Amino acid sequence: MIHNKILTLCLLICFQILAKAQVPYPVKELLKAPYMQGASFSLVMKEVQTGKTIYAYNEDLHISPASVLKTVSTATALEVLGEDFRFPTTLEYDGFIENGVLKGNLYIKGSGDPSLGSSHCGPEANSFLSSWIDAIHKAGIKKIEGAVISNESIFDSEGSSIKWLREDMGNYYAPGSYGLSVFDNMYKLSFKTGKAGSRPEITGSTPDVSFIRFHNYLTTMPISSDSAYIVGTPLSPERYLYGTLPANRENYSLKGDIPDPALFLASYLTDSLNRAGIPVSGSPSCYRIEKEEGRWNDDAKTTTIVTTYSPTLKEIAGITNHVSHNLFADALIKTVGLQYVPKKDEVISSFERGIRVTKEYWEKAGLDTFPLWIYDGSGLAPGDKVSARFIGDMLVYMATKSKAPEAFIASLPQPGLEGSVRNFLKGTKLQGNCRLKSGGMTRVRSFAGYISMNGKMYAVAVFSNNYSCSMAKMTKGLEKLFLQLTITATTTSAPKTP
Repeated sequence: MIHNKILTLCLLICFQILAKAQVPYPVKELLKAPYMQGASFSLVMKEVQTGKTIYAYNEDLHISPASVLKTVSTATALEVLGEDFRFPTTLEYDGFIENGVLKGNLYIKGSGDPSLGSSHCGPEANSFLSSWIDAIHKAGIKKIEGAVISNESIFDSEGSSIKWLREDMGNYYAPGSYGLSVFDNMYKLSFKTGKAGSRPEITGSTPDVSFIRFHNYLTTMPISSDSAYIVGTPLSPERYLYGTLPANRENYSLKGDIPDPALFLASYLTDSLNRAGIPVSGSPSCYRIEKEEGRWNDDAKTTTIVTTYSPTLKEIAGITNHVSHNLFADALIKTVGLQYVPKKDEVISSFERGIRVTKEYWEKAGLDTFPLWIYDGSGLAPGDKVSARFIGDMLVYMATKSKAPEAFIASLPQPGLEGSVRNFLKGTKLQGNCRLKSGGMTRVRSFAGYISMNGKMYAVAVFSNNYSCSMAKMTKGLEKLFLQLTITATTTSAPKTP
């Protein structure tokens, strides 16, 4: 009898080992591809309602997620802040108003809103300037004997993660996130290009960033699109232009990041007030500069003129995931970090505060956060690492236990139809039946989200790193994998990998 029990136990262990060793056929096919030699691959597919794992492969591997990390940032923000949360930006003044003259400073007090003036938030996002000037008029201010000063102190001055790559710094897709942001912290730089081999001429920018000194090392070539970079460091008004632009173009543009958005916004409002007939005598400034110069007064009493509110967090999360907005994602994780209470004498960055609150939230929710090694909210840092298991578990949680399940699921774009996945799975039976966030950087391609088939919803997370082909070819391979996995998962009763 004892021997039979031992034999039964051994057989059960063997079956479990065999089950864990089972590799789904579609994954086997993908891994046979020459470009997957030496690559890292990880996958989880779960049935949402039961939490049952349908497929898994290398699910505990720590792997670079790229922009799939935005699912973590938006999910955490929706849970911690609520889908109806709005960022306020307040215009206020110190001193007093006498005969239409403000004898004091005008302050723009930020709360970390990344959407002020954003091109992704509709015309109302750009109405802030006119509403501010109208409110200043209504307050009886006709002249300012002081300065316009931005108060971006809610976050620190580390706008960009220290872990970002040099090639990203200065580019439009990698703007720093600060206590005050405007126009997506982005400008368009215009050029006129001549014959091949010549240096293109800078003709202007939108908005005006003439305060930036551009070092132009660009060259024109007989090509149809550019291969160019704008490189520079946060807060520095120096930018370096490298690479090639198409020859013989009357107007060609590159996009870059506004290096110091808070100071820029103070200058932008100052110029607008002067044009509106409200002269400002002082030079524009910001908290960082005033604090460094010893001029900032933490106890100064201020009077509110007007407060501008952002779209709801539900809308902001949708923009973040649909267009893969790095600024929005980083601002969200920093805003979540405001919940963190530093210990006595603890020096901690705004990014790190957000990371700690994020990990603490998911630990309390019952998820294993050991695989969550992150340095930002956007996924731009190559050092960011997650596991497919963690992302799969988080997706199941957001669909079944979240405070805002509909808001989170709707924040993910539909493949084949919209957003950053508008060309993925296009024309297949999965078009219109998925919500997926994509991620991509050099030798990193990933997808995570939900698939709905045959009345069931599945959470899926797929990551590939260090493949040796183009991103387009890797995307095609993952597209085929998605289709095969879905067919297999919904039509067979064969044992699945636990």
